[in-house]
Amino acid sequence: MSQNKRIYVVLGIMATVLLVYVVKLFLLQVGDDYYKKRADENVLRTIMEQPDRGLIYDRNDSLVVYNDPMYDLMVVPQELREFDTMDICRLLNMEKEELCKRIRRARDYSPMLPSLFEPQMSKKNFGYLQEKLYKFPGFFVRVRSLRHYPEPVAAHVLGYIGEVSQNTLETDSYYQLGDYIGISGIEKTYEPELRGEKGKRVVMVDVHNQEKGSYRDGEGDRIPIPGQSLWCTLDISLQKYGEALMQNKRGSIVAIEPATGEILCIVSSPSYDPNLLVGKSRGQNYAILVQDNVNKPLYDRALQAIYPPGSTFKLANGLIALQEEVVDKNTVYSCPGGYQIGAHTINCHHAGGVNIEQAVQVSCNTFFCKVFYNTISNRKKYKTIQEGYSAWKNYINDLGFGKTFDTDLPFESKGIIPDSDYFDRLYHGHWNGNSVVSMGIGQGEVSVTPLQMANLLAIIANRGYYIKPHIIKAIGQKDNPNTRFGDPVKVNIRADYFDPVIMGMGLVMTSGTGRGARVAGIEMAGKTGTAQNPHGRDHSVFSCFAPIDHPKIVVFVLVENGGWGASVAAPIASLIVEKYLKNKIERPELEERIKNMSL
Repeated sequence: MSQNKRIYVVLGIMATVLLVYVVKLFLLQVGDDYYKKRADENVLRTIMEQPDRGLIYDRNDSLVVYNDPMYDLMVVPQELREFDTMDICRLLNMEKEELCKRIRRARDYSPMLPSLFEPQMSKKNFGYLQEKLYKFPGFFVRVRSLRHYPEPVAAHVLGYIGEVSQNTLETDSYYQLGDYIGISGIEKTYEPELRGEKGKRVVMVDVHNQEKGSYRDGEGDRIPIPGQSLWCTLDISLQKYGEALMQNKRGSIVAIEPATGEILCIVSSPSYDPNLLVGKSRGQNYAILVQDNVNKPLYDRALQAIYPPGSTFKLANGLIALQEEVVDKNTVYSCPGGYQIGAHTINCHHAGGVNIEQAVQVSCNTFFCKVFYNTISNRKKYKTIQEGYSAWKNYINDLGFGKTFDTDLPFESKGIIPDSDYFDRLYHGHWNGNSVVSMGIGQGEVSVTPLQMANLLAIIANRGYYIKPHIIKAIGQKDNPNTRFGDPVKVNIRADYFDPVIMGMGLVMTSGTGRGARVAGIEMAGKTGTAQNPHGRDHSVFSCFAPIDHPKIVVFVLVENGGWGASVAAPIASLIVEKYLKNKIERPELEERIKNMSL
């Protein structure tokens, strides 16, 4: 190669290298904003602003849940610089080991995203820290709201919020570490409506960790949108009254407006003050409540506890017998004082012949054992006991038992209504109506929830249909109804078959076991019950609705270990009816006796 050619080759190589450097510099300085972004990260901070959670009102516009401001200390691990660890430990009353542990946790979550470092600081501590925050680069304060309950009632219904779980962080991009979410009750069911939408601020921060204003006049900012307010179906004054009546007792009260399915009060006792599960002491208080194995205050007896319904279940069996034409309103069965099964007798305190109306009035065990037996053993209609029992079970399921209502209160129990396969296994295929006859009087293998029994009363009050029981009636605005509930659910019982049952329930209140629970000026239909309890004294049970002609309220009460239905549950239910329909109590002596009763 000639010398001139070598010169050209060298010059070409040098020109190529120079061109590469020029292009690279152009891309770095003009075409690639990586380093610009890195520089911005040193002076810009993105702050997610938590929206105010939606308020909750009762049916009469009383505020039952609202928000108080509170302050979280946040940390961005990437922005941390050297700082006086002992100084911040003194301010937060924290050991250095705990400080380092929390920083490691934040860094593991994300070096670049803000993490919750110290939640729910008091206003006093926030004031102290705010003055010295410039000393701690990488730390900043987030303002958000804390739930507050002006009346310490309805804890199970309202529910509580808590820190979001790791599983939710992985499955829902809305939440970040340290965010709060509804854990139970209304707070859980209506979390999407209550939580609102987060806002965002991009601010400039100087070397002293102090905000110097919005970036680019706030062009990237987003205002937080508060959560929607909810109007619940509760009458909070009735709820408060019900909880007062159930003090020092175990059990529940469920009251429903039958025409709408709206829950007027739902009491689970013992309960707790919902304010206990708010603030920095929430974890400690929760542990105390969980460990209370005697009272189990976190256990929602109205929705989760299952009991033998006792004689109140006779109402359902009477209706099924009428629909199946096993009896009519004039059919009379004789009662010799009990129902005989071989050497065993199911005793009855009544003796004599009764039709269905009279059987409801006197709660005749013999009558309802016979109609249940004849229903499932009707060989003119069903070839086998399994077929007859399955038909009965279909009716019972249709009346709301053995299933959930898919209501807007979470963790609802189905209760227990066994299928025929269960009894085939239990009796090795050899069983008959007498093997399960105790279910005809609400004993044996049948177990129900208080909510299910209250709904049965709503079906009877409505003479053949119900609206799914629910707790929220409006979302966003009071005139914006909750359309999830409202369609009537018809049951497979003819409307006129409810009349003799209702007439019998009326007689219960005028000349039967419920006469001591009458309310002056209000015509009521009721049914007492005593649910057998293998672990101690029987449970006291009472169902009623009022007024008979145009029912406005149904009530179911179960008091554990209360004994006869007429002794405890019936007076409580009648006081609930009186309070709701009259808005006053005209029997102060009865009220005082019930409030002071301890079981």
